[in-house]
Order: sequence, then structure tokens, then C-alpha cells
Amino acid sequence: MGHLNQRNIIIGVCGGIAAYKSAELVRLLQKQGANVRVVMTDGAQAFITPLTLQALSGNPVHTELLDAEAERGMGHIELARWADAIVVAPATADVLAKLTNGDADNLLTTLVLATAAPIVVAPAMNQQMWAQAATQDNCDTLRQRNVIFVGPEAGEQACGDIGAGRMSEPSDIVDALNAHFPSRALDGLHVVITAGPTREAIDPVRFIGNHSSGKMGFALARAATEAGASVTLISGPVHLPTPEGVKRLDVESTQQMLDACQAACSLAHIFIGCAAVADYRPVTVAEHKIKKQSDQGLTIELTQNPDIVATISRDFPNLYTAGFAAETQNVLDHARQKRHRKQLNLIIANDVSNGGVFGQDHNSVTIIGSELELHLPLANKLQVARSCIEALAEDYRRTHSRRSRHE
Repeated sequence: MGHLNQRNIIIGVCGGIAAYKSAELVRLLQKQGANVRVVMTDGAQAFITPLTLQALSGNPVHTELLDAEAERGMGHIELARWADAIVVAPATADVLAKLTNGDADNLLTTLVLATAAPIVVAPAMNQQMWAQAATQDNCDTLRQRNVIFVGPEAGEQACGDIGAGRMSEPSDIVDALNAHFPSRALDGLHVVITAGPTREAIDPVRFIGNHSSGKMGFALARAATEAGASVTLISGPVHLPTPEGVKRLDVESTQQMLDACQAACSLAHIFIGCAAVADYRPVTVAEHKIKKQSDQGLTIELTQNPDIVATISRDFPNLYTAGFAAETQNVLDHARQKRHRKQLNLIIANDVSNGGVFGQDHNSVTIIGSELELHLPLANKLQVARSCIEALAEDYRRTHSRRSRHE
């Protein structure tokens, strides 16, 4: 994966014969790990069908500015905010003129006006149209506004003319996008994250569980994705939407979570154990609901569950492994001991003694590594997650480069 991994790219397809190249552009961006959505003008649909680009991108194609169905999900403003870049390919002379004038008479030109993301255009038109002073003036104006141009190329055109005006090859457009975006902290890495509680069945209707909401683990998954990683999120039972671009696996018991982790970690670079895993489970699970007996108590024999983080650290010695320590007393001492005992690269300690962490939107943690001890003050969990991922990425690069030199 390159710098486009997990980037949100909108491809704007205009009405020109070069629209057929947009299909290859979508495919190449998908191969780079980008999240791709396609916007088509009316003219573009005369050259290539929305169904083709929907099948390639895996997302519905947007065609209407005032589409009531789209407004319920992702309207034009939300779409403009979603984008990390908008690529207009092919960019016809008409659309270049509209962009220069700030027109907003269709969805594509409205998106360009409504976004703060960089704009990339790949012109495609007849050589005489490209050479016209009006077109060149429009391009000069757009360049002054920091619009990025890719091409056009010179050669034989569909109309039979020879000259400049051919749309650049999709691979050249992808290269230009890669050059524009800097590398991010976790570019090209696969990160496995656990989140939420686990449940251990007592009978078909009762279980042993805890108060974990999964919010911290889901925030870490989003932050890791923003940092360029491919993320597999293994979650216990929670009521949270899956972050954009994250592969989610739902489990229930500790053993199920461990099995999923071992399968996912065989292809991973980093493992973050954030789930609140049940330490014990019943020795036997009743086949039917246990009936209450009057004036009698209930004794449940428990056995210890496997330690997921310690098991992953042991079974995958080359994997960078981080865990969480939710403590109620002597928080930092217990966290340091846990890091050494479980052979973790990093541990993130938080104080849960006052009940102000589980289910809440804010957290305060201390990140502890072999050469690191960083306290993060109370902030919303996404902000804390981003700081944790930044510190983890720096520590990963340091330890990974050292290991590489000694291998």
C-alpha cells in the first residue's frame, strides 16, 4: 500500500470519450487501498454507465445534486467533507470553464466549491479546444488557485486529429496523487485491534460480562485508519457503527475473540488489545435456563480464560503488541508490571476506580513503553486515540528499525 491507503478519493467523470479510462482509474485507486466514490455528470453517462463504476468502486455512483435518497445518507456537503481529494478525470473544456467561473449547476461543480480538499484535474478534449486562448486562460486561473493539473498528453485523438489534449493515463494520475500526499504514520501497515466486552454464557439467557462500551477501541480503529493503516477490528457485543474503511469482526466469548485474533495476526504488523476481556468463564454452561429455587443460592464454578494479549505476544514474537491496563489502584506500577509480565512493547494505563471511563466519551491515560512514559490529560476518546496512535507509531518505527538492523 502507498500514500493513498485509506484516503477518501472522489472521481468526477465528465462527458468525453476518455470517460472509459475512469474505470481503470477507479480500479487502480482501489488497488492502492483508497476509498473511492464516483460522481458523474449527465454527459459522462452517455459514454460509460454508472453501474460499471459502481461495481468497480463498491459504492453507489452519485449523479444528482438534489437526490432525495442521497440527502438522507450522504448529501453533497457531507460528500465534500468526506473527500481527501477530488479528481476530475476526464476534465472537459466545459467543466474547466465552470470551475474557473465558480459555477455550481451540477453535483460535481458544487462539490468542488464546497470542499477544502485538493482538486486534481486531468484535461481531455480536442487539440484545437485545448489550444484556444479561453481554455488556456481558464487553466492558468485554476493553477493560480492551486488546482493540480495532470496532462494532457499529445498524440492521436478519437476525432482523428493529432496534438495535445489526450487524457493522461490512469497510472500517471495515481502517481500524481501519491506524490501529493505525504506518507502517514502507519502507511502500509496492518493493525489488529480488539474492542468492547466479552460475554461468558451461564445458560441460554444469562452471561458474565462488564460495562465496556467499546468506544475507546473503536476510536483507536478510526485513528489508525486515519494514520494510513489497514485495520481489522475484532469487537465484542457493542452498539457502535463501524469506522469508515475498517474491517470488523464480531465475536462474543473470550475464546472466540482469541481465535479471531490469532487468525488476523498472522498477516498483521501491530496488535492492540483494548477489549475488556472476561478473566473467568463458567466451567459448564446450562443447556436450558436455570430456574430459580426458592430459599436457595446458586453456585457457579469458574475457570480462568486465556489471556488474549499475553497469548498473542507469545505466539507472534515479531508482532508489535500493545495492551491496556484498566486499574483501580497503584495504576502505573501495576501497568508497568503487566507490560513486563506479558512481554508487551507498549501498555496504555487508565484509572477506572471512579467509574468515569467505561461508557463515557472522555478518557485520560498514560502510555508506557521501554523508553516512553507519556501522560495524556482528559480529552474525548478520539483525541486520546489519535495521540496514542501517534506515540505507538513512533515507538514502532524505533523498535522496528532496531530489529531490522540486528536481523
